[in-house]
Parts: sequence; structure tokens; C-alpha cells
Amino acid sequence: MNRTFVSQATLAGLALMLLNSCSSRYTEMPSANYDHRIKSLVMHYTAIDYAKSVEALVEPKGLSSHYLVPERGDPSYPYDDLKVFQLVDEHDRAWHAGGSYWQGRTDLNDHSIGIEIVNVPQCEWDTSTQASRAEHGENRLCTFPDFDPEQIEKVTELAQQILARHPDIHPTAVVGHSDIAFLRKNDPGPRFPWYQLYQNGVGAWYEQDTLARYWRAFNQQPVSTGLLQAAMRAYGYGVTETGVMDEATRSALSAFQMHFLPWNVSGHDDSQTTAAVFALLDKYFPSKLEQLWQRYQREAEVTPYVPPAPQVGQIDARFPELEAQRSSRTWVNDKMAFKAYQGRGAITLTATADATVEIEVNGQTLNLATPLQAEQRYHYSLKRRTQDGLNTLHVKSVQPEGTEVQVQVPYPTLIDATAQYHDRFKAVDALIEQDIADGFPGAVLVVVKDGKIIKQTAYGYAKRYAENGELLASPTPMKVDTLFDVASNTKSFATALATMHLVERGVLDVNAPIYHYLPEYRGEGREARRVRDLLQHQSGYAPQVLFHSPDNALGKAFHSTEKAKTERLMLADVPFVNGNGVRSSYSDTNFMLLGTLIERVAGMPLDQYVEQHIYRPLGLQNTLFAPLRKGRQPSEFAATELQGNSRGGRIDFPGVRRYTLQGEVHDEKAFYAMNEIAGHAGLFSTAPELAVLIQMLLNGGGYGDVHLFATSVIDSFTAPHARDRSFGLGWRRAADGETRWHFGPYASHQAYGHTGWTGTATVIDPALDLGIVLLTNARHSPIVEQGESYEFTGKHFESGNYGSVITGVYEAVLDKR
Repeated sequence: MNRTFVSQATLAGLALMLLNSCSSRYTEMPSANYDHRIKSLVMHYTAIDYAKSVEALVEPKGLSSHYLVPERGDPSYPYDDLKVFQLVDEHDRAWHAGGSYWQGRTDLNDHSIGIEIVNVPQCEWDTSTQASRAEHGENRLCTFPDFDPEQIEKVTELAQQILARHPDIHPTAVVGHSDIAFLRKNDPGPRFPWYQLYQNGVGAWYEQDTLARYWRAFNQQPVSTGLLQAAMRAYGYGVTETGVMDEATRSALSAFQMHFLPWNVSGHDDSQTTAAVFALLDKYFPSKLEQLWQRYQREAEVTPYVPPAPQVGQIDARFPELEAQRSSRTWVNDKMAFKAYQGRGAITLTATADATVEIEVNGQTLNLATPLQAEQRYHYSLKRRTQDGLNTLHVKSVQPEGTEVQVQVPYPTLIDATAQYHDRFKAVDALIEQDIADGFPGAVLVVVKDGKIIKQTAYGYAKRYAENGELLASPTPMKVDTLFDVASNTKSFATALATMHLVERGVLDVNAPIYHYLPEYRGEGREARRVRDLLQHQSGYAPQVLFHSPDNALGKAFHSTEKAKTERLMLADVPFVNGNGVRSSYSDTNFMLLGTLIERVAGMPLDQYVEQHIYRPLGLQNTLFAPLRKGRQPSEFAATELQGNSRGGRIDFPGVRRYTLQGEVHDEKAFYAMNEIAGHAGLFSTAPELAVLIQMLLNGGGYGDVHLFATSVIDSFTAPHARDRSFGLGWRRAADGETRWHFGPYASHQAYGHTGWTGTATVIDPALDLGIVLLTNARHSPIVEQGESYEFTGKHFESGNYGSVITGVYEAVLDKR
């Protein structure tokens, strides 16, 4: 056998020949149309020491960065001199930025270089209460140490070299992790010396005289929230212009302040912060600034909107009517209608000058003082003039000419007439009391008719069972004013009422697309959805997304225990299962989104809006969200599930509650994923206070001296949907018997209301001037197996299933014997 030996030199020559022959196949023709891949330089702190940083950034299955810069004095650092470690080649993609945005680019890992700087802030977490998280966004306190001067010298030198190698990194693209991911990061923190780096040619900074010029201008005429958001985005931040100082904007402002105003990290849109944004745009993006400055000048010329004075009661008008308001049909002028009940009602008059006034109510002339003294308030009873239902008011004369009189008529308020109707409800009482005897936990029933409370009774127990399902030796009796988790009645008595109030104020249009108020709500057909599609459950969402569980049907990416993350998922990622408007599909997601939308439009959390603008003006103190965080005690509440959210130990997920719930919202999505305040669940109330809200609706939008919205707004929200008459806007409807399981068989075609999973039901029937509140704690009961499934024993009783009790109430009311 012949063998051929080839020397290493010969092999090298052959390789060179092959290389030359390959390269000779291409002829270079350089294009002018290209740029460099690297666009940003991102600064981080590790938040852990050197040894742990190496483990996190170098070992498999961790994160990474292009460079790691340690600090002196770190016991885990093994070298005498300070080194800079390269962990990933600059041409490769390191995993340092995560979900990120800067200057129109997302996922900055693809086009950035990251420097990790060893620096360990000290953070403490308050785990004793959730109050701080609710009120301030987070429940942690962090202190930030100074950076090592020699370490900063190393970082500066490294950054200078990187910028020399990558000329496409603009000064404004030298950023911190908090700049590109402000909702979840705060590194490199407020102690990082950005100005020192700028003085050494690294990064951006504003000119002091330019800052002062804008500061003086903005002190005189502040920048609107929407314009500030637009300016932040023009500079680079991933802020969406909403016109509302929302959580995302506050977080972006905090990141900006840590970078450019580290002595003023507040998250507030003060004139100094706004001036710094504009000064940076002035220096680095003058063309963008020009457009924003023109907008600022246009907005400064607009006369600020001054909302009209709040209406007092159902009539709050001046007579004679202004000439522009008068009709050529003379009989229609200076007349109005109001709702009242026989033997009840009042009127208040205030004249602009001494005046003689003639007024008729239901055609009868009132006996008024002559003359009315200027600017004096006169109160008169109308009990001898009023009738049930519609009443007429006619201001026939105000003399002398040119004098005006202010006329105010309050809405009806509830009076107690339970003693007169005691015997009417014997059958209903017998039904519920028998259920209580057989093991049902408890209930409260309140009925209002013609402006009177004709039934108000508590049955059974607010807490009857131990966590193991056994009867308590000393159960807690139910009381009329026991607070209940009203569950999905939240959709109507919080979210729908808030939406109606915003419509009344003229700041919300239910026919507008959702993205008009939530600009992030785009893609996959979201642009076609209107606000009313959410209210009518016509948007196409599945019934719910189990955000609280990693094992939800959409995968671990949809697991969330943070409100901000949950909202981001709903706005951009939760898929549709039906086309828009194809069919009615009851969905909690619709109302979770509505809660977010209300917060954007109102500029405050949902609970604050309804409590400040609806409940408190009506005198309601027991209708609220997150009551335990607001000073209420668990003993005030009807208990719900015996073992939290575990269904008797059958369900498990991280953080699952396994104790009897009292005063904590049961709904898992509201409690775990929305910090207890959501548009679909989370409201607590009592039967008497819900009765006040019902009477307010029966009155046409007000109660006493409080006016909330016009009757036309109520009519538009409670009208049936064209294709599914069981749905209104935020309300369920009787629909001529289609929902008799809830409304019973006697409800009129006008009847509307809602139910709640915990065992609550409401009915409002304008045709009969009737309201029904049935609150039960049906889920506060043992669980029994039913084949492969299970059920709460409380739902085996008629009292826990609404329709029978509601039917009994109608029969008692309609019984004319």
C-alpha cells in the first residue's frame, strides 16, 4: 500500500489557494445605504455583589451583559486591581435589556451594548399590609449607595471606547435600564453620575440657561399632561399619550428624574422636570421641539374649560327662561316636570331682587311670601300639592321685569314604611327561614316601592361555618347593615355608574373606539371595538382569563399578580375568541378593561372615583372597595368561601388563600391580579345602601339634593341591545322572561339589574317603581361532590338562586288584597 504524506506547509498553501478562489467569486460594490447595528449603550447596576453577579451573568441559564465592572471594597472580589470584564463580544447579542423601548425601537438586546456595574442598593419590603402598595404603587423602601469613583473612571473609559467603535450611538441613546424599562426597573439609580459622564463626552445633558428659560415659561403656563407625554416620547421614552397622569407616566418621569434631575425624584410633572425634557429636545432634537412648542402655544391660547356648577336636585333652574331658551310655542315656556310622591316634596326659591313670584304645582298656586326678599332662600313644603309619579311646575310670573328666581326641587328620598307591609311578605319569609333551618347560611332582603322601604329583613348568619365545614358553636347573626362582597354587581353599581357619570360630564363617549381612551389598545382587531362593546359584552372575549394562576389556559406569560402587568396584558395580548359584535359573551375581561379605561379618563383610581363622586355625595359610607385597607373590621362582613379560593383544597396556585374570607374580595382576578380594585368585582356594600342607589336610578338620576346624571343617560344605558335584549350597557335585563332565573316571571320589560357570584341579586323595575336587593352569602357553605365536579351546598337552596325569592317579592307587591 502506497502512502502519501503532505507537509503542514503544503496544507497551509492549499488552504490559502482555496480561500482566494472562494473570495474571487465576489466583486465588491459598496452601498451607501446601511448603518451600524448598535444604536444604544445601556447602563445597569447588578444589585448584587461581584461573586453573585458572575454567577448570574456567566453561568448557564442566566442573564448576561457585554461588560461587568466591579467595585472596590467588595469582599467577594478576588483581585487587587479593578478590572473590566468582557462577558459577551460586542457583535453578539447579550441578554441584558429584556422587554424594553427606546426611540422607536423595542427589544434593545438586538441593537445595544450593556454594561453591568456592581452596586448594591438596600431595599426593605413592608409585608404587613397592602395599603402602601395601593396608595403609592409599591410597598418597598430603597436606599442607594454612592458609586466607587475608580469604578466610574473605568466605566467612563469603557464607554468612551464603545462610542468610538460604534458611531451610531447618539448621545441621547446612552441610557439607563430604568429609561428603557421604567415600569419594572430603577437601575442604575439616582446616584449614578450621569452628568460626570456627560462632561467626559458620554451621554446627553441640557444647557442650564435653556432649562431656566423653559422653566420660567412653564411656571406661567404649565404644559398639559398629553403634551408632556408627547415630549417624553419624542425624546425616547415609551410613554403613550393619554392625557392622564397614569402610573406609566409617573414611572417614566421618575426614571427621567433619576437620570437628569437626581435631586428631585418624585414622579411629579413639575415645571422643572418639564423644562428639562424640553431643554433636551431643544439641544438634540430641534425639529421635534418645534412641533411640540407650536402645540404648547396653541394650547396656551385655549380658554381653560370651566365645568358648569353642579346641579342641585332634579330641578335647578332660573325663571323666567332666557330669551334664547324660549320657544315660539308659548305654552311650553317656564314649565318643568319633576318626580314626587303624594304628600311629599319641597321647593326652594331664591330671587335676584325683591320680587313677587307666582308658581303653580300640579295646577295649584303656591302660597308664597310677598315679596321674596333679594338673595334670601325660601323653603316651602309641597306635601299638599304632590302626587305619585309625574308632577308639573309652572313659574307663571316673576315681577318686576328683569328679576329672576332660582327654583330648586330635590329628588325623592326613601322613607321607612316596613310596618305597613309586614304581612305581605310572609311567604318570602317562610321560604328563606326554612332554608336557614336546613343549613343555608344567611341573607338580607330590602324592597323599595314608590319611594318607601317596604321590606328590610336580615335572616340567618353572617358567619355560620368553620373552615372545615362544621357548624360554628356560636355563629355570627346576620344584620341588616352587614356588608357583603357584591361580586359582579360591581359591574353595574360601580363600573356602569362611573361610566354613566363620565358620560353625563361629557368626557366619555360610549360610541368611541376604545383606543381613543386607551391608545395602546391596538392590533388583532382591537381598533374595531368600541366602549359600548365592552359594556354590552359584545367584544368577543372569553368569559375570563385566570391571571392569578400560572396554569391558566393562555400560558404562564399571562400569569400576573401586579395590576400594571395585568393591564398591559389586557390592553395588548389577551386574545378574542369571537368576532366583534357576533354574539353576546359575558366576560369579566370586558369590565376589567372598563375599569382601566375609567381610571384613565377620570385621572384617578376607580375606587376613588366612585366613592368621591357617587357614593359619598349620597351619604353612603358602607359602599366601598378594599374595605379592610380603609379601616373596616372583618367582623362587619358576611363571610364567603370557607377555605379562601381553594374550593376545599381542590385548587392550588401561588399565594392561594385557605382561610374564611371576610372583607376581602373573593374574586381571584380582582384580589390577586388587580390589587382588589377592578371593574368586574371588588365592591362591598349593604342592602340599605344599594337600595339608595336603586332609588336614585328610579328617581331618574338623583337623590335628595344630589344630581348624578340625566334620565336620558339612564335610558341609554338600560336600553336593550338590538341582538340580545338581555343586555344593556353594564346592566342585565329581564328581557320579557328570558332571564326569569334572575328577575322572575313578573318583571316588566323595563326591569334591569345584576347578580353576583357570591350570592347577590338586584332588580330595578321602573314600570312598578320597584327595587329589590337580595344579598346572601350562599358560597359560605361546605362543598359537596357532584360526579367529577363539585358545588357549594348554599347553591342548592332556593334562597341562593335568586329567582324564587324575587318572584315571591313581586307577588307580595302585586297582591292588592
